Amino acid sequence: MATDNINIPEICDHETNSTSGLHNKLPPVVETLVAAWQTEDCFDHVGPVPIPSHTSIIDITYQVRQILFPGYFTKTKLHASNLEYYLGKKITDLYEKLSKEIIMAIRHECRRSNLPCTHCEERGHRMALSFIEILPGISAMLSTDIRATLAGDPATTSTDEVIFCYPGLLATSIYRMAHELYLLKVPTIPRIMAEHAHSLTGIDIHPGATIGPGFFIDHGTGVVIGETTIIGSNVRLYQGVTLGALSLPKDAGTILQNVKRHPSIEDDVIIYASTTILGGDTKIGARSVIGGNIWLTESVPSDTKVILKRPELLYSGRKGGTS
Repeated sequence: MATDNINIPEICDHETNSTSGLHNKLPPVVETLVAAWQTEDCFDHVGPVPIPSHTSIIDITYQVRQILFPGYFTKTKLHASNLEYYLGKKITDLYEKLSKEIIMAIRHECRRSNLPCTHCEERGHRMALSFIEILPGISAMLSTDIRATLAGDPATTSTDEVIFCYPGLLATSIYRMAHELYLLKVPTIPRIMAEHAHSLTGIDIHPGATIGPGFFIDHGTGVVIGETTIIGSNVRLYQGVTLGALSLPKDAGTILQNVKRHPSIEDDVIIYASTTILGGDTKIGARSVIGGNIWLTESVPSDTKVILKRPELLYSGRKGGTS
């Protein structure tokens, strides 16, 4: 196709006109935001004390998973002959990264609450070491969770599939890390870990909850486990289960912080989908089975089955045809 008679401008009109943008309108917005952040109605973190890095804490979470499940989440092959070297390098790196974030978390908590010096560096290193020393215990607990999953779910016969694919095990793994940091009284970091797992899986487990071995969450989406929940051994939950608190007053954040608000679930209990169990005095006895779509605010004795009465179903449409 001939193009000799077509005049193509050297500069596009749009490109020329775009130089007259509205950048001059931006400084007033910046000034308004700065003014707002200087009031008590807005929140910021501007000052000399660094806050823990959200990204670094998530990286630490996955580094712990690589240690707990060696060979599963690495980019290169891992051989038995270099396992000790691999774990030594990973754990040393974990200690350095975790102690740094814990120190920042403690320092931030001190400044925010106007506390006297709490020796944050010494405490941070000690807490990081204490967490690393409990890693074998976390690994042993997760082994019981994996076996419970294999025993309770006929859809899989593969340990690898459970470790790689199951959101329930992912959420439980991160919970078990966060719980140990919570017990060490590490500020902020356990919640960052737990909420990251929540965002990935839809499973919300507060790091303060107490959960025994052999824990299995089937499917998992929508499960909520509150801070003061106590769960025994070999408990199975299905999707949509809530172990929560009763209705709380407006100032509950201060007056109920150290009060048991969530239920206790004893050993070998099964709770089916979309069931809600509320209240700190509510206890589900050992070996009980709670059916789906149940609402409970009172205790259930051991060896009890709780189910809904069969509902009446209504059908509409022509007889023999589609509705």
